[in-house]
Amino acid sequence: MTNRRRATATTRPEAAMLNALSVDVEDWFQVGAFEGVIARDTWDSLPHRVERNSDAVLALFDQAGVKATFFTLGWVAERYPALIRRIADAGHEVASHGWDHRRVFTLEAATFRADLERARIAIEDACGQSPIGYRAPSFSIDRRTPWAHRVLAEEGYAYSSSVAPIRHDHYGWPEAPRFAFRPVEGASLIELPVTTVEISGRRMAAGGGGFFRLLPYHFSSWAISRVNRDEGRPAIFYFHPWEIDPGQPRVSRAPLKSRLRHYSRLSAMQGKLRKLLGSHEWGRTDAVVARERELLS
Repeated sequence: MTNRRRATATTRPEAAMLNALSVDVEDWFQVGAFEGVIARDTWDSLPHRVERNSDAVLALFDQAGVKATFFTLGWVAERYPALIRRIADAGHEVASHGWDHRRVFTLEAATFRADLERARIAIEDACGQSPIGYRAPSFSIDRRTPWAHRVLAEEGYAYSSSVAPIRHDHYGWPEAPRFAFRPVEGASLIELPVTTVEISGRRMAAGGGGFFRLLPYHFSSWAISRVNRDEGRPAIFYFHPWEIDPGQPRVSRAPLKSRLRHYSRLSAMQGKLRKLLGSHEWGRTDAVVARERELLS
């Protein structure tokens, strides 16, 4: 088309842009916001809603005709192997979210490696596929974990989507690149940061999760289009199954800020997602990584 912006070696026209759609598969009680008030040794005694919520996500994706990546906790895969098989059988990518949502910057290299291995085994046992992608819980790979990407490369992962290049009170690596980069010299591992957009010199999160749920829909859709059109790069978008579940239990002991972030606008999330899925091109993260790898070669 004559009116299409010319793609360069580092960009791609918006009309051809495939964005990465992903789901962080964890239950309502496993989120970082509640880790100070819900002990891990109580998890099995709590109401589990991850299977029914993930099945609702699968139905949503099937209705929209899209494929996605499900970054799955090994803890969930071990307890719900049939769910993980359904995800894989539907044509989605099953990737790793670690074992039990411990933030990477709370681990050492050896314990991180053990966490990866335990999660990998649970995912392989559940669906027969070995994960090639990894997402750190709460985007917890940052300047405090200079060893993390090297461990991922040594363990054979093709990509990570574990960096949030913003400032945030729970996570963030604002100095990191906004788009795909190779974090380990001489290794093929690619890091695919979650999407941000720059407005008047300020970098803002625009890759899903609570930001998508709490902010007006049009901001996120506009930001994705801007990244696609003006910067010629794909968006990396994520959310959690519990975010479409307004009926989940309430944790009254959690700090007020955590409760506001976690429970606000849950009832609006599914409708917003349905609209977003129909407004942009979406696919699995491994497919987006393959295209980004070409730009980095």
